[in-house]
Amino acid sequence: MKTITAAVLCLILFPLVAAAQEPPAALSEPEAAIVARVEENFDASLAMLEEIVNINSGTMNHEGVREVGHAFVEPFEALGFDVDWIDQDDVNRAGHFHAVKKGDAGARLLLIGHLDTVFAKDGDFLEWRRDGDVATGPGVVDMKGGDIVLLYALKALDDLDLLNDAAITVIMTGDEEMTGKPIDISRKALIKAAKRVDIALNFEGGGEGEVVTSRRGSSGWTVTTTGVRAHSSGIFSEDVGAGAIFEMARILDEIYETLAAEEYLTFNPGVIVGGTDVQYDMDATRGSAFGKTNVVAQKAVVDGGLRFISEEQKEAAREKMREIVEAHRPQTGAEITFEDSYPAMSPSEGNEALLAVASSVSEALGQGALAGNDPSKRGAADISFAAPHVGASMDGLGPEGGRGHTPEEWLDIPSVRDATARAALLIYRLTREDAPRFE
Repeated sequence: MKTITAAVLCLILFPLVAAAQEPPAALSEPEAAIVARVEENFDASLAMLEEIVNINSGTMNHEGVREVGHAFVEPFEALGFDVDWIDQDDVNRAGHFHAVKKGDAGARLLLIGHLDTVFAKDGDFLEWRRDGDVATGPGVVDMKGGDIVLLYALKALDDLDLLNDAAITVIMTGDEEMTGKPIDISRKALIKAAKRVDIALNFEGGGEGEVVTSRRGSSGWTVTTTGVRAHSSGIFSEDVGAGAIFEMARILDEIYETLAAEEYLTFNPGVIVGGTDVQYDMDATRGSAFGKTNVVAQKAVVDGGLRFISEEQKEAAREKMREIVEAHRPQTGAEITFEDSYPAMSPSEGNEALLAVASSVSEALGQGALAGNDPSKRGAADISFAAPHVGASMDGLGPEGGRGHTPEEWLDIPSVRDATARAALLIYRLTREDAPRFE
C-alpha cells in the first residue's frame, strides 16, 4: 500500500492549486454540460430525497436504516458500481451501504454519507414537508440531503460518460448518530476503505461560503473517587480525611485550572453522582446516589467528554489528567479511565490544498470563494475516521439548512442543486484522465 503524505499530496495537487489561485476561469465545455445535467436531474433528486426522508431510519430502527440503504442500490448499480451491504450485527447496528467503482484516472476518492437519523420510529417528526424553497423532515440536512448530493453529483458525471475511468468508493454508514461499539468493528470498513484511497470527501450539511477542513476528535473519560465512610464530625481528621466528594471537587477544579486555556481542547464533566451508596450505568449515562449530610461520602463518579484537535493534544491532556487524579487528598483514592470514540480530523497542508481546488470550483460556478471552518464549532463525524489515513479530506459538502437533531430541522432546497453542481465539478476535476496522479 502506498503512503501519501501531506507534502506529497501538495505536489500532486500543485497544478490544480496554482490554477485555483488565478482568477476563476469560465467553465470548460464538459463542466458546463455537467452543471446543465445537474439542473435537468434536480426534480428527480428532490423526489428521491422526499422518498428517503419519509423512511424512518433512527439509528436503532435497523429495518428502516436498511430500507434507506436499499433505496440506493439500484441507482448506484446503474452508475456501474458494485454494491454490497456490510452487516453490523456484532455491534447491534443495521450495517453500512458500500459501493465501489474501479478505475485508474486521477485521484482515488472515498465519498462518505450516513443513512441514519436521531429520530425514533415512534416520534412525531416523521415526514417530509415543503413550503416554497424550504423543506422540513427527519434527516433533510443531517444527512439524507447530503446523500442525495453525493448520488446525483455522480449521476451527472455518468450521464455524460465522464465517470468511466474514475476510482471511487462510497460508504454510507448506518450508525453515525450513535456509533456501534467497539469502534474497531463499527468503523473497520470505513478505515479500510480510507487506507486504499487518496482523498476523502464527506457530505454532511454545508454552510454558506464554508467547508470543513478540520474537526475535533472526541473521547470519553470517567473519574471514580473513594473516601472513608464515617460520621461527618470526623471529616478532615487524620483517620477520616476529606471524603470522596471533596476529592472529586479537587480533581475537577485542577483539571479546569490546568487545561481550560488550551486552544481547541475542551473537557466536559457531563454527569456526576456521589454519596454513601452510588450506582452508575455507563452505557445509559444514568445513576443514583444515597447519602446523608452527617455521613462522609464514600464514593463519587463523574462521566465526561474530551475534545481535541490532534492525537498529540489528546494524549498530552490525558497524561495531565492522570497526574492530577493521582495527587490525592488525605484518606481518599481516585482513578481515571478513558474511552476512544472519534479521532481528530486535524488541519493539514493536504486539506488546505484541497480547499483551494474546491474554492476554485465554487468561484467558477458563481457561488463565491470557500473558507475552511473553525474546528471549535463543529462536532465529530465519520470523516474523522478516514482523515488520518488519506492525503487530504474535506467535509461540509452537503446542502445548507439548520436545526439538525431537532423537530425543526430544515433544508434550503435550492442549495441541493448548488451543492450537487459543486460536488460534481470537484469530483470531475479530481478524477480527470489528465489530472495529476498519486505515485
